[in-house]
Amino acid sequence: MTTLGRTKSALLVIDVQNQVVDGAYNKDAVIAQINVAVAKARAAGVPVVWVQHSDEWMAINSEDWQIVPQLVPAEGEARVRKLYRNSFEATDLEEVLAGLGVGHVYVCGAQTNNCVRFTGHGALDRGYDVTLLMDAHTTTDYSFSDQVVPAEVLVRDLNASFSGEELPGRKADAVLVANAFQ
Repeated sequence: MTTLGRTKSALLVIDVQNQVVDGAYNKDAVIAQINVAVAKARAAGVPVVWVQHSDEWMAINSEDWQIVPQLVPAEGEARVRKLYRNSFEATDLEEVLAGLGVGHVYVCGAQTNNCVRFTGHGALDRGYDVTLLMDAHTTTDYSFSDQVVPAEVLVRDLNASFSGEELPGRKADAVLVANAFQ
C-alpha cells in the first residue's frame, strides 16, 4: 500500500549500541528478539539495515558506539550513521532503501521513545508502510518536569500508536516478531 511504488521490505535495527541500551527495560529479552527478527529477515531474503547513533557523548568507533556483541551484522549489510533521532535525517538511509526497492520497513531497536518513534514516524511521513516489532524495541525510563515515565509504559504506548494506523496510501502496524516476515 506504500505511496513509494516499491514492493520490497527491509528490517531497520536502530541504535542497539552498548551505551544506548545500557540499563534499558527488558534488555536481554529484547536483544534476543532482535536476533530472532534478524534471522527471520535474512531467511526471508529481507535486507537488514543497521543504524548507529553518534553524539558528543558517544563518539563514532568508541566502545559505547559499537553494536552490542549479541548482534552481528553480516558482511554486506548496510550501515547508516546518524546524528538525529530520525534515522532519515541527514543520512543516506533513503538512498539505501530506494536502492533496495524498499517501500515497507520493519522497525526494531532503541530507544523506543526517541529514535525508534522518530524513525517510524519519519518513514510514514516519507510514504513507507511501517511495521513496528512490538517485542523488539526498548528504552530507559524518561524523566521530565520532575516526573518519570517508566520504560514499560513508553514501550506499550508506541506499540499502541502503531497498531492498525492508516494514512493516505500507507499504513502502520505493530506485530510480534513471531508474526513478522510472513
